[in-house]
Amino acid sequence: MPIGKEGNVKWVDGFRGLASSLVVLTHLSRSFDLLLFDITDNEQKASRLVQYPFIRVLFQGRIGVAVFAMVTGYVCALKPIRLSHQGQQAAAAKSMGKSALRRVPRLILPAAFATFLTWVACELGAYHTAAHCDSWWIRETGPKPQPTFWRAIRSLFNNIISTWTSGGNHIDANQWTLLPLLLGSFWVYVFMLATAYVQPRYRMMMAMAMWLYFILANDPTFGMQFFFGVFLSDVQNHPSGNKFLNDHPRIARILCPFFLILGTFVASYPEAHADRVGWSRSLHNVLAAILPNNASSMYPRFASGLGVQLMAIGLHFSPKMRDVLSNRAFLWLGKQSFAVYLLHGPLLRSVLAWMLYGFKTTPDTLDAEGKPEHHYTKFPGMMHLYVSLMMWIPLNYFAAHLWTTYVDPYCGKLTEKFVKYVINEETEKPQPLLPA
Repeated sequence: MPIGKEGNVKWVDGFRGLASSLVVLTHLSRSFDLLLFDITDNEQKASRLVQYPFIRVLFQGRIGVAVFAMVTGYVCALKPIRLSHQGQQAAAAKSMGKSALRRVPRLILPAAFATFLTWVACELGAYHTAAHCDSWWIRETGPKPQPTFWRAIRSLFNNIISTWTSGGNHIDANQWTLLPLLLGSFWVYVFMLATAYVQPRYRMMMAMAMWLYFILANDPTFGMQFFFGVFLSDVQNHPSGNKFLNDHPRIARILCPFFLILGTFVASYPEAHADRVGWSRSLHNVLAAILPNNASSMYPRFASGLGVQLMAIGLHFSPKMRDVLSNRAFLWLGKQSFAVYLLHGPLLRSVLAWMLYGFKTTPDTLDAEGKPEHHYTKFPGMMHLYVSLMMWIPLNYFAAHLWTTYVDPYCGKLTEKFVKYVINEETEKPQPLLPA
């Protein structure tokens, strides 16, 4: 997700770039290998290699959205925390005010433009092949053209609005995450305003209290992640914490791989039938013991959220690992992350669908009882998919590069004009109404 100047933290951008790539992988998996999210293909079969712990994290990719949420909490709190540590609470409040103004158009403008492009493609028939393929996920998440022009116009505006009111966008289903991410950023701003004069140790306690609240409220994907991000931002700016890392490098070298491995293992929890295999059954028992009684349906999301947090702790203990995420390749991925998130769905349902299924489809027919009978084009096989992905993935990132080169800067300029127009910039400190 896009972040403002206050989020100029290199390793976080790299982490976000990795997460966006995992989101692409998970949507490819949902499209062409839905059983990968199960622990085995059926009761009689053993797990495939891609269903093993650690490896399956790359393909089931649930951690991507959890990373976006944690990064949102981290970067929204970062600059206010730094200013609060310096005793500049007034400057922190001013910074948050500007950031809050920027965040709304910086999310809404690109998302609305992406919805418009997807709508145009849909109405021109770009998703016709996707609507007649045998991939359930592609068919069900793809938009359908409207019968008349005026109904199409109405659908466009309704979906742009509903993205920010109900979190649903039938034209681009991937935008369901944007509303909770926007709301979460304002939760963090309110939290930071409320704790502006609180000592750092107590603010960290309060952030973890909010983290616990969202565990009890069954919100592992967003709420829990936002406030863990706030906590992590405070920890990494705490002088005594940084001094401990510098004074005890051996402990840090032990704790880093421990938390990274543990976090990846926890995030490996399958979406179904965890009881079939020993490692997932044991992990299920641990989650059942520590999570609320009404959280059983959310175990996969809790596992991803807790896994991401354990990985983040591991990264906190290792400046070298953070440097890895700060290299040029990960930073480039981070720069493209929001564009990749917005564009990969439409490109999957159009270009990749054409590459796999072609352009010809079998029309629907009527059965003996006069009911419509649908005919779907068959998937050509995994080798065909692998060859197609060698061309489609670079195309996806090339499109994202064009977006960040042309569309994103334009949205940024509009945002800055809006902020300068509405904000009250005072060059002089106002005098108190009454003497002190």
